[in-house]
Amino acid sequence: VWLGWKAFGPSELDGDPIATTLVAFEEQNRLTVFSAQLSPVVASEDSRLFGALKSRQVAVIPARVDYSIDLSRIEARRLNWDAASETLTVQLPPVRVAVPNLDEGRAQYLREGVWITGDAQAKLTRANTRLAEQQAMEAAANPVLMKLAQEAARTAVRQNLAIPLHVAGFGDVKVN
Repeated sequence: VWLGWKAFGPSELDGDPIATTLVAFEEQNRLTVFSAQLSPVVASEDSRLFGALKSRQVAVIPARVDYSIDLSRIEARRLNWDAASETLTVQLPPVRVAVPNLDEGRAQYLREGVWITGDAQAKLTRANTRLAEQQAMEAAANPVLMKLAQEAARTAVRQNLAIPLHVAGFGDVKVN
């Protein structure tokens, strides 16, 4: 059986590294490549009874922001195989920043005011939540964090492709 397999079985030359790569991504949609923990500090003010009751709320709301790439956008035209150098070049889709996930359970609030009504407190909390989400999105778009996320995406895709290609019999393939 072994001699028959060696003589007539599939060889490493029969495979297609691009098809193997596409199969590796077939079932995946989005790959989270990086996460950042942020803590926006926001403040809101409220005034009631013609300015007689003024209140202010400062909040520190922890937020987690995920960075991902859409693997379903990686098609054959984004892949290039160089058989001579055994190198697969992949053109990655852009890294996307997800909507921040605010952890309001761990939020810390500082309220100022002589008397803060329940409605005023609810209004201040809603305003601070909106501000914290906006600040977290702006901070997540920071060029330093985006560069870290892009490098993490390259590393993740390199690892996700090198192993299936090695298992498929292409040896130690270089992925760029």
